[in-house]
Amino acid sequence: MNNRIKDLRQEKGATQEDLALAVGVTRQTIISLENGKYNASLQLAFKIAKYFGTEIEKIFIYEEEQ
Repeated sequence: MNNRIKDLRQEKGATQEDLALAVGVTRQTIISLENGKYNASLQLAFKIAKYFGTEIEKIFIYEEEQ
């Protein structure tokens, strides 16, 4: 699953640490999310969406497997 976390975070002028603290995870988790090595839980996805003031679908891009 792709996401726009890094783009949105940079647009907001936030660091990885800022986002991590705001949503209650480690900076390493944010790094893994941004690099596509980790998929957020539904609860974390909602927290991230709330942080950015947008819908989950505008952050996380689901691509069906073929």
